[in-house]
Amino acid sequence: MDIMKSGIDIEMREKLSKMAEEMEFEFERHVIPFWKLMRDKDFGGYYGKIDHDLKLDRGAEKGCILNSRILWAFSNLYLFSKKQEYRIYAKAAYDFLMEHFIDKVWGGLFWSVSHDGDPEETSKHTYNMAFAIYGLASYYDATGDREALVTAYTIFETIEKNCHDEGGYLEAFSRHFDSPAEEKISEKDKKVTYTMNTLLHLMEAYTELYRVDDIDIYNKRRYVREKLLPILEIFKTKMYNPEKKRIESFFDADYNSLYDIANYGHDLQAAWLFDRAVKILEVKRTDYDLSSISRELTENTYNNAFTEHGIPYLCEDGNVDETRVWWTQCEAVTSFLNGFSKSGDLKYLDAAVSVWDYIKNTLVDKRPGSEWYQEADADEIPVLNKPIVSEWKCPYHNIRMYIETIKRLGSYDDKEITEVLTVDGQ
Repeated sequence: MDIMKSGIDIEMREKLSKMAEEMEFEFERHVIPFWKLMRDKDFGGYYGKIDHDLKLDRGAEKGCILNSRILWAFSNLYLFSKKQEYRIYAKAAYDFLMEHFIDKVWGGLFWSVSHDGDPEETSKHTYNMAFAIYGLASYYDATGDREALVTAYTIFETIEKNCHDEGGYLEAFSRHFDSPAEEKISEKDKKVTYTMNTLLHLMEAYTELYRVDDIDIYNKRRYVREKLLPILEIFKTKMYNPEKKRIESFFDADYNSLYDIANYGHDLQAAWLFDRAVKILEVKRTDYDLSSISRELTENTYNNAFTEHGIPYLCEDGNVDETRVWWTQCEAVTSFLNGFSKSGDLKYLDAAVSVWDYIKNTLVDKRPGSEWYQEADADEIPVLNKPIVSEWKCPYHNIRMYIETIKRLGSYDDKEITEVLTVDGQ
């Protein structure tokens, strides 16, 4: 593996090499086999729940979020490794999504279905549809299946037709898109008009759709770009708080922030996803360039949240929630590696290694038949009443961290690291 050679001392190279080797072992021997076993060969798709006692609930509802993220994970594992078996597992998620989650009458996707595929929660969430686009776009990239690309564009058009007003993208609707949904992702969502969480994942999904259709098969790619650029502008001018160097989380119709929340995981996730969008859209040094915001988000979160014991969940009204959630740690590793590539500051490499050490020592569940704990408390004790698999506990954050880490540690040669230190690091 071609670990960074220039500007990094032998000790750091050894740490990074060790981290990469440990990740490869953890994911190839533990995480990926676990999710392969979650495939439901009787009713299709993937099982929806394993509780904290490792009891598989074969009759649990199947959430579209989980299914879409599994679709994304196996599609990208194939793109990363070229192992054909991953396309088989991606197809299992794809077939179930197409057959059971797509609302063939009113459009969009159901939030959840029964274990055998009948609609359960039929409300339509912009967030949910964004993840379907994300998974479908990657599946098209992995397989060349144009039906997946057509479906992704159809969902994109459904969102654009039904899910936004003049100010931005709204959260959730009834099945018919004719009224707000009663069920929301969080309690706070019921009191707000816009959320950064939904917009961030919509940006992520639209960016992926724009990326994979590089030959513009259906002459629709430019429309995705036309919708992406205003999303970047909203983040830059309305959601980012330059004084506190964070993205606010919940907003009213005029984009006034409603709660004093520093969400460390979302700030770290946004930082590297902003850079990815800027690169793919080729808008660096334009009005839509979020590179400086990315740099500030990473630096601020490092200064205020990074510890040798992982990243806390969030800080609300000045009170830090010391819970260490699995996905926050994953986004921290990727974001700190990205932060180094922008600045050349070795503290970010140390931080990435440190957070990985926390993950492997505290969150990896070594019980046979398990994967990772969902969260741990401030004393590094796993919280044992949280499910190992649920509609939210998924392989998207950790498998993406694995792929991004190996790509980044294997992508730096002497020429590239020199460019990092002399151009992006100015």
